Amino acid sequence: MAIPTSIAGGRAVTVDERITTQTEAQHMDRLWRFWFTLPIYPYNNRRTIRTEVTPNTIWTFDQVQGTLYVVVPIRMTVIKLVGGGLLVYAPVAPTGECLELIDELVCIHGDIRYIILPTISGLEHKVFVGPFARNFSQAQVWVTPDQWSFPINLPLSWLGLPRERTQILPRDSSKTPFGDEFDYAILATIDLGPGQFAEVAFFHRPSHTLLVTDTIVSIPTEPPQILQAELYPLLFHARDRASESISDTSANRLQGWQRICLFAFYFQPNVLEILAWGETFRRSIRAADRSRQGYFGLYPFQWKSNWQQGFIDLRNNGRLLVAPILQTLILNRAPAQTIEWVDRVSQWDFQQIIPCHFDAPITATPKEFRAAFDFLKSSSPVDANLSTNNNLLQQIERQLVRWRIIFPAQPKV
Repeated sequence: MAIPTSIAGGRAVTVDERITTQTEAQHMDRLWRFWFTLPIYPYNNRRTIRTEVTPNTIWTFDQVQGTLYVVVPIRMTVIKLVGGGLLVYAPVAPTGECLELIDELVCIHGDIRYIILPTISGLEHKVFVGPFARNFSQAQVWVTPDQWSFPINLPLSWLGLPRERTQILPRDSSKTPFGDEFDYAILATIDLGPGQFAEVAFFHRPSHTLLVTDTIVSIPTEPPQILQAELYPLLFHARDRASESISDTSANRLQGWQRICLFAFYFQPNVLEILAWGETFRRSIRAADRSRQGYFGLYPFQWKSNWQQGFIDLRNNGRLLVAPILQTLILNRAPAQTIEWVDRVSQWDFQQIIPCHFDAPITATPKEFRAAFDFLKSSSPVDANLSTNNNLLQQIERQLVRWRIIFPAQPKV
């Protein structure tokens, strides 16, 4: 029986009603109304977690994104400027909860003065910039050169970016109003055929911090905090078969995270078997969770006994890693210009890296950053783990080249 805890409007308010009201309020705070512009998980309900990285100077704002419960963090970084105010690198969805967490910083450190879009191809980053900027009418928006959209290349203002406040990042960082605190290096636009790829790495001199978008990641041992707050994807992938129930244990959280990483990087690693649809449907009849959330019991995966070694090899003690899709389909289209960009970035004396995905901050040196791109060098040995697990991406690459959809890879340097 519910126990009355207070009186409102002349009637008793029960514990159950209070919890329901709080849940509804949280849902509204996390509501992302424009989810349909990029309809991926978690759709219209996006939780935000703020973390102070460098005391009184750098904060990260994490949300999640993914498909088929293969979800990873997506991250915005906010940095306090020496002269007052804040710079935002790679905005995330400006939900009520996110804006409230930002406003707490604004009240202490001043307005958001600059918003940076550091990519031309990452739709999961571009889609938030316009809505985010509309909440901060005093902020200048600076974007990576050579922006494009598909299937029609539209003006930036048509993509929601404020026309009167949006500017293109010049090649020379000293020509920007934040150039006295930041250096940046633009990876020259790589023509892929159907589209283009470019990224801007920012270096914050006072804190010796490097900001990158997609080029570099590090995989944490434990599930990131934002995924611990969104447990269902972890527990969904922790199962060995559809008939297993969803069970929240620390072991299942860890197992789910390790498998999500293998999916996210390899799509179909060699330690995974995909079941035939007939067998998948037969197993779904005995599934413990046949709800819509559980994809009606469909679970077409079967992991080999050595699957965990695949994660250990992939993580490699948290080394800096260029994602296999970038190695196989993108950066190898322009190895010389990528290495030129890497060499420029490696001249900065950074001590930590904050990427937009997976772990952050990462304690790392310029030497370690440079080593992560050795796959573009002819003198570097082939990564046996990547070669073994990357069969699907390699097949996709061969097919796209054969159909002349993308350009062939260029020789290593």
